[in-house]
Amino acid sequence: MLETSARLLKLLSLLQTTREWTGTELADRLEVSTRTVRNDIERLRDLGYPVHASRGNTGGYRLGAGAALPPLLLDDDEAVAVTIGLRSGASGSVAGIEESSLRALAKLEQVLPSRLRHRLNALSTYTSAVPPMGRVGPQVSTEVLTAIVAACRDRERLRFDYTAHDGAPSRRDVEPYQVVSWGRRWYLVAWDVQRADWRTYRVDRIEPKVPTGPRFTPRPLPADDLARYVAQHVGTATWRYRARVTVFAPADEVAARLPILMTPVEPIDESSCSVLLGSDNLESLAVWLGVLGADFRVEDAPELAAYLRVIADRYRRAAGDR
Repeated sequence: MLETSARLLKLLSLLQTTREWTGTELADRLEVSTRTVRNDIERLRDLGYPVHASRGNTGGYRLGAGAALPPLLLDDDEAVAVTIGLRSGASGSVAGIEESSLRALAKLEQVLPSRLRHRLNALSTYTSAVPPMGRVGPQVSTEVLTAIVAACRDRERLRFDYTAHDGAPSRRDVEPYQVVSWGRRWYLVAWDVQRADWRTYRVDRIEPKVPTGPRFTPRPLPADDLARYVAQHVGTATWRYRARVTVFAPADEVAARLPILMTPVEPIDESSCSVLLGSDNLESLAVWLGVLGADFRVEDAPELAAYLRVIADRYRRAAGDR
């Protein structure tokens, strides 16, 4: 049987999971009586942990939110994951959390056991990140991001002022569902009440209004994978050049050569498929076509066709052909 102090720590660790525990379940885990569990629960409450109890046959214990953040117990993998996340947050795209992330990181690393320090030092020494190419994305206010995520969690309608890509202002009333981080930007996937359709909004262009609206009943999502949904819809909306291409290869082989979040590959028959490609420049389109590893035909993009002729001549000259 565990000593009292060790037993309290194990009890606290169990309560810090998201589930609710019955007294019998906790007693079995701790190998004590249910009366001892009740006494230990009272000790935790005396220490400031808000342990809630519900009555009835399905009742049990769970750790609630208190007025102050109590100490948390993390296992090894959780501690490593939180530390990595804090290091990323110190230089991330959310404005205002860099200093807070560094303070929290310093506190956490100070109490990490040596075995975990070795794991994290190895990660820091033998891994590196490639800086983002091109412009760094806009930063997002922590207050705005927190307000939006809270509305998603609580299923409350959200009103906000929004600035479109062309600078046009508008007022939106939406049912928010999920915030997606893609690249260096954050996007909100929501049902626009006035337009009666799904919309994707840049979070850095949102100015939430308070209070939030009434609660709403969740509706079926536009896709099972909202991250893929955002990547496909946001990407296609901002393309400067588009090209429908027939590729003379099976659809599954072509899809395996393209990024997973790129537009879907549509099979034509067993040996050919259709792909809609897009980019801000013709050079990128030519690169993607080159990695397909199959013959293709450009269907409706004269600018791309002209650029491919230039590339073809350049390659022939490089190969020694005149």
